[in-house]
Amino acid sequence: MTDRIILNAFDMTCVSHQSAGTWRHPKSQAYRYKDLEYWTDLARLLEGARFDSIFIADVLGTYDVYRGSVATALRDADQVPVNDPFLQVPAMALVTDRIGFGVTAALTYEQPYALARKFATLDHLTKGRVAWNVVTSYLNSAAVNLGLKQQIPHDERYEIAEEFVDVTYKLWEGSWEEEAVLRDRERGVFTDPAKVHPIEHHGRYFDVPGIALTEPSPQRTPVIFQAGASPRGQRFAAKHGEGVFISPATPEGARKISDGIRNVAGEYGRDPRDLKIFALVTVIVDETDEKAEQKYREYLGHSSGEGVLALYGGWSGIDYSQYSPDAPLEAVDNDSLRSALASLTSIDSKTRWTVRDIVERRSIGGMGPVIVGSPQTVADELERWVEIGGVDGFNFAYAITPGSFEDLVGYVVPELQKRGRAQTEYAGETLREHLYGEGQRHTLDTHPSAAYRGAYAGRRSALDGTRPSPFDASGQDA
Repeated sequence: MTDRIILNAFDMTCVSHQSAGTWRHPKSQAYRYKDLEYWTDLARLLEGARFDSIFIADVLGTYDVYRGSVATALRDADQVPVNDPFLQVPAMALVTDRIGFGVTAALTYEQPYALARKFATLDHLTKGRVAWNVVTSYLNSAAVNLGLKQQIPHDERYEIAEEFVDVTYKLWEGSWEEEAVLRDRERGVFTDPAKVHPIEHHGRYFDVPGIALTEPSPQRTPVIFQAGASPRGQRFAAKHGEGVFISPATPEGARKISDGIRNVAGEYGRDPRDLKIFALVTVIVDETDEKAEQKYREYLGHSSGEGVLALYGGWSGIDYSQYSPDAPLEAVDNDSLRSALASLTSIDSKTRWTVRDIVERRSIGGMGPVIVGSPQTVADELERWVEIGGVDGFNFAYAITPGSFEDLVGYVVPELQKRGRAQTEYAGETLREHLYGEGQRHTLDTHPSAAYRGAYAGRRSALDGTRPSPFDASGQDA
C-alpha cells in the first residue's frame, strides 16, 4: 500500500504570511485574520478534507531590516500586524473533533514553568490535539523589545532550548504520576499528594524546583514540531522533533535535508522514520493546467516585490536594498534564520539566485516553492517530492486565503484520496495518533521526553514536609 501524505495547512495570525501583497486580490479575505469566525470556518473546512493539522506560525518582532525600517512591512502587512497564535485554538477545537493544531511559541522569551501550563491547558481543552512548534526566534526586533540589548547568538539559543524543553518534559511526563488524580468524593481526595513530585530542576539557565501546575493532559507532552534547518537546528530537530518543518527549493534539496536529519536521529537512538518531515509549498490549482497558470499570473499581478524583500530581510538578516538587483546571492552566517538564504544559494552548482530572482520567483510562496497545475499535475508533483525528497507530507501555505485552502480541498485532496495518498478518516482522536497510529497518545519510548515517565516515583513527593493538620477527620479543632 502506498504511504499516505500528511496534510498540514500553514497559516499565521496576520495578513501576509508567505505571499507578499496578495491581500490586495479581490478574493482575499486575509484581513479576517483577527476574526474568530475566520479560524472556526477554516478549521471546519480542513477537517472536512481530513487535514492532519493547522500549523500556525508566529513572530514576536517586526521585519525592519529592509531599508533599515519597518515601513515596508507595515505598508504591505508583511507579518505585521500579528496576533497571538494561542487564542483562537480553543474556538477551533470546539467546532471540530479530530483536526490538530500546531502552535508556534518562541521559548527564548518564555519561562518553561508557565509555558508548560499553557500547552497542557490547550491539550486538555482540545482533548489531545495540540502540537508545540518549538522555535528560538530569529528577529533582533523581538529581542530588543523583550528586554535584551540584541539577539542571543544563534547556537546559544539552541543551548537554551535544550534545557528549556528538558524542563517541560519533566513537568509534563514526570511530575504527576498516572494515578495521581483520584477524584474520590467519599474520601474528599481529588489528587493524591504522594503521587505528585517536584522536579527539582537546577540548571544553567533555569531553576524550577516545584511541581507541574496541571494534571496530565491526554498527550502529556504535546506533539513536538520543529523547524531548525541550520546544522545546530537540525541536530535539535533530530533529537526532539516528531514533526519537522523544512523549506527546500527542490525535491533534491529536500532529500539532502531529510536524510541528514534522519541520520542524526539515529545517532540519538531514534528510528529515523519516526520523524515526520513536512516540506513548505504553495499550491495554485484549477481545473486545467492552463487555468491554474492564469490564476498564478493573476496572483503575481497583486504581489509585492518590496514586500517579499522585507520578508527575506527579516528571515536572513540582510538588507537587500543595498544590493544590485542582479548580484548573485551568497549565504552568510548570522543570528537570523540561516536556512532562508542558504536554501536559495545551494539549489545546485549552476544556479545563482539574485535579488531580482527573489522578487520574481518568491513573491508568491515566500520561503517555499510554488506548484501550479491541474489536480493531476499537482498530485504528480507532490508524489515526486515524497519519492525524491524523502518527505512525509507538506505544509501548504496560501497565496490568498481562504481561497488557496478551498482549492486544495476542492481539487487536490480528492485526487490524492483517489490515489490512496490522503486519508479519508482519522486514526484515533489525538494529533499524535494521526501521525503514529491509533493508541499512540504519548511520545514514543525513544523520544527524550519518555525518560521522565515514572522517573520521580518513589522520590520526594508533595507530601514531604507536610505539618500535622490542626483539625481532626471531622474538620473540627483537634
